[in-house]
Amino acid sequence: MLTIALRTLRTRWSTFSGTFVALSLGVALLAVMGLTLASSLDAPQRRPERFARAPVVVQGQNTLSVPTSIGADVSRETRKLAHPRAVPEATVAKLKKLGTVIADRSFPVRIEGGPRDLIGHPWSTASFAPYKITAGRTPRAPGEVVTADWAHPGQRLHTRHGTVTIVGTVSSLGFENPVFYTDARAAELSPKSTQLVVEADATDVRQAAKGESVHVLTGNARHLADPDPDRDREALTAMTALFGTAGGVTAFVSVFVVASTFAFAVAQRRREFGLLRTAGATPGQIRRTVCAEALLVGVVASATGCAVGAYGAPRLADWTVDVGLAPGWFTIGDSKWPYHMAFWTGLLVALLGVIAASWRAGRIGPTQALREASVDGRAMTRGRLLCGAGLLATAAVTLALSLVTDPGELLHRKTYVSRPMVLITAVALLAPALVRPLTRLIAWLPAQLPGAGGMLVRENAAAGVRRTAALAAPVLVTVALTGSLLGATATLNEAKATETRERTTADFVVVPAGNTGPTGSRDPAENTGFDAQTLQQLRTIPGTTASATSSSAVHVLEDGVALIRSEARAAEPAPLAATADLPLAAGKVSDLDDGSIIVNEEWERHTVGQTVDVWLGDGTRKSLRIAAVMTTGTGDNGVYVTPANAPGAHVDRVDVTLVADADPAAVTDELRRAGGHVLTRDQWVRASHPGTDRNTRYGFLLVLGIALLYTGISLANTMVMAASDRVRDLAVLRLAGATRRQVLRLVGAEALTVVAVGGVLGLLVTVINLGGMRGALGLLSVHGPMRIPWPELATVTGACAVLAVVFSVAPAAWAMRRRAVELAGTRE
Repeated sequence: MLTIALRTLRTRWSTFSGTFVALSLGVALLAVMGLTLASSLDAPQRRPERFARAPVVVQGQNTLSVPTSIGADVSRETRKLAHPRAVPEATVAKLKKLGTVIADRSFPVRIEGGPRDLIGHPWSTASFAPYKITAGRTPRAPGEVVTADWAHPGQRLHTRHGTVTIVGTVSSLGFENPVFYTDARAAELSPKSTQLVVEADATDVRQAAKGESVHVLTGNARHLADPDPDRDREALTAMTALFGTAGGVTAFVSVFVVASTFAFAVAQRRREFGLLRTAGATPGQIRRTVCAEALLVGVVASATGCAVGAYGAPRLADWTVDVGLAPGWFTIGDSKWPYHMAFWTGLLVALLGVIAASWRAGRIGPTQALREASVDGRAMTRGRLLCGAGLLATAAVTLALSLVTDPGELLHRKTYVSRPMVLITAVALLAPALVRPLTRLIAWLPAQLPGAGGMLVRENAAAGVRRTAALAAPVLVTVALTGSLLGATATLNEAKATETRERTTADFVVVPAGNTGPTGSRDPAENTGFDAQTLQQLRTIPGTTASATSSSAVHVLEDGVALIRSEARAAEPAPLAATADLPLAAGKVSDLDDGSIIVNEEWERHTVGQTVDVWLGDGTRKSLRIAAVMTTGTGDNGVYVTPANAPGAHVDRVDVTLVADADPAAVTDELRRAGGHVLTRDQWVRASHPGTDRNTRYGFLLVLGIALLYTGISLANTMVMAASDRVRDLAVLRLAGATRRQVLRLVGAEALTVVAVGGVLGLLVTVINLGGMRGALGLLSVHGPMRIPWPELATVTGACAVLAVVFSVAPAAWAMRRRAVELAGTRE
């Protein structure tokens, strides 16, 4: 069997080139994803940056640790606090006896014409990085600052706290854009200090802080005191999720396309297998021959794919760094397991992809293939029908169960990324049963036009069901993934925008100067709060009702096993009720007080009057009565508390409603004079419109890029394979009187018809997936339209159409260089 397989591969290289390219590309992508994933999992711990020269850093309580239990196992869950506490004064007094104590402060700074991410610090902390003066001198007066080399000494610049003079510059160290004030001025701008630098022996510091709710950081642990210390870990976690998803999609598309290509390659050789059966070959010999061919192709293609993956992985790593997905130091490591995983997965895919095809090849009778000629009599086998129907039923049942039990589960990214794959596979398996009626429907109008071209397109595509299904499969995958993934995010974003629009009833929304949208960003420069004077002026403008709210968080322990964090808004109940329309399922906003909380239906306890134990944003434990319950919505409803239950939170938004007969123009002028950025309700809704976050956007770009690249090459390969199978058909058309141009137009029209079939099937999958998400949103009391990404679908379908036409017409034109009589006598 191995000898026969080798000779077959040598003589039918054009048939197996498509499977080789498809499989090697799949293995290369798996290797690239695996290498990138392994590098993100084995990344080194980041070293201290801002406090690289600090002896010891002492932080106040900035985490919440709660004991949890699962059965007999007891552990602790830890979460970061929204509002870290300062180091207790008693502890500071003890530390001052050991050595010099320097209070660290970090606060956002807005300078006209300067970078948006400026962070203010006291000058006494500059030496711990260390920052060194490159020009000018140190700050000595309240209006003097030192900054990085984007400015130069002598400049006078405006901030929202007054005019400052640049008296010196330091070289940038890459991890922040600092602005250094005098220690006294920094303390005025940021009175609260949550961490200290102690110039003393670490052992003595630990002893002095023993039993206190503080963290003593030394060595590499000092990086926890750096700005956004978790950014590398979070970036690597996001990369792990991104490349894990991309790897899963790659594996799915690989199996899908390779299995389809192998099945088509076997279907092309029915006559050959029929002759072998006539010559005495047994069904088992035919199956073993096909499997041996797949084994040989699989070994060579997998090895080639691993080599290509080793070349491509560093390029992908460079791209992730360039677009900001990965830290600047991220590189591909020397792990070997991704190569093993990719190679053996590729070989397994090749064998699995050919099993069904080899079984069908073994069932070919001595004269069956000769009798069927080029017409597919029974393209839908019983096994294929059962598998397709089973997967379709699985997709329908799981969708129905999710809608009944937990609609919110359908809104999670892992769900709307994985769910389409089941439906795509089901539709692809059932495609032979759908191709003939769908082809006749699509080609009905062209078939009515004068001439025989339209009729031939319809009949050729409908007669070659296996060929049409195999060619439509890559288009189906690409269109369905594009529509399902991009449509899901667009539908979800539109639903969130609808929630914001329905909830906001205020006439104006005022945010701190420099902010133009919702707060809550991780960028500290976006999380500025109002000062007391501005806030007082906003609250006392005649003819208005103002609701000042701040961002906070609460934690709740559910079932004793899960510590859940919920984003919270702190507001006074009466102004809140006048400026917002919360999506309440029970209770009233006016019932909110310092002893109560407004929760949503996602909480384990969500009945009005019940009491829940929560931890506030600064870690304080408190029992609060449920005053009202909001619907679940898209999952961003959060909770509401009063300002007394949000210690440390700064007001970052003021909603303003006009009373009767108030002059909107006059109120607008008063709001602007008071300070802050004033937006109308419509402007606020537009500014609040959620967009796809960067990681998700690049993740989808990567996944869809893989799908489009992979299926594009597969489509080209399959088209070339199909063209080689139709040489005699083209010759017959030439002998019947068709010109060379007419034949090529016919071939191009058939390719477009096949792309249309795949596009329609992909659109069907898209509509079903998005319809399920829209149903889930309706059950969650969210009203919003289903968004189908028509421009993107048109783009990928057009790309598939161009590939299909080029790689079907070009081989046909090449084949027709010979005389029609010679082509008609060609045998496989």
